Amino acid sequence: MEMEDTSRLKIFTGNAHPELAKEICEYIGVPLGKAICGRFNNGEIQVMVNESVRGKDVFIIQPTGAPVNDNLMELLIMVDAMKRASARHITVFVPYYGYARQDRKTRGREPISSKLVADLMSAAGVTRVVTMDLHAGQIQGFFNVPVDHLMSTSILSSYIKSMNLENLTIVSPDLGGVTRARELADRLNAPIAIIEKRRPEPGVAKVMNIIGKVEGRNCVLVDDIVDTAGSLCEGAKALNNAGALGVYAAVCHPVLTAPATERIIDSPIKQLIVTNSLAIPEEKRNEKIKVLSVAPLLGDAIMRIFHDASVSSLFDK
Repeated sequence: MEMEDTSRLKIFTGNAHPELAKEICEYIGVPLGKAICGRFNNGEIQVMVNESVRGKDVFIIQPTGAPVNDNLMELLIMVDAMKRASARHITVFVPYYGYARQDRKTRGREPISSKLVADLMSAAGVTRVVTMDLHAGQIQGFFNVPVDHLMSTSILSSYIKSMNLENLTIVSPDLGGVTRARELADRLNAPIAIIEKRRPEPGVAKVMNIIGKVEGRNCVLVDDIVDTAGSLCEGAKALNNAGALGVYAAVCHPVLTAPATERIIDSPIKQLIVTNSLAIPEEKRNEKIKVLSVAPLLGDAIMRIFHDASVSSLFDK
């Protein structure tokens, strides 16, 4: 969007992903706000905002990936600082929403931590939340403030198109991810397949069946999060054993906890396509991982929110 007066627009970042915040600022042509997010000697978080935000529209870029609790507390304390400094609006951009997988009770006496985190953000003073590829879309309803839920589908589909893969099939790694796979498949005009699996114990997935044709086809596994990469790599092995021509994976959030990197290297996956919704340390990168930037999408969202323009067109962009 064409920018007008942006003197009222302020963008800040914590320590979670300053590279993404800088990339967004470069994209929309505004300087990154002057703030320090450090630690006191006793380990408590120290936030100092070194410029006036009175009457400003403040945007804070802070995914809540590892270390999740540190990044979440940084975000909450930054929001409190902005609120007490009389910011006009405080919009938090949380590309990766930590605790999203704790969105319901699966057994007795369990917390619903994603709801608690939403309450904490509201209590801190957040006036709007922007996030990407929530593990469960209904988490939007946990907030008492407006939530914009952006999707990485357009970014992933554009790159996959550029790969010029023939006989393409989009694969959901489980029954719960069918909607996500269908959205990507529609953009690529490709059929879908589904891996049916069960979990005999937490963190362990066993492939039971593959629904759909994968033999002789280039298959792209689609998911929202790659954590330990166990399910993703087991699905890739099943597709490879079923005669897939090539196996690729497209995932929005590269959590990549141990032993994900080793599993990906040893798996039949030819390329793992991810976004920079989370910072990926150098030691977790390898030749199979391709990182795509979400900065243009988030930058467009910032300008639309700042200009009180519609954001809904970005949901399917």
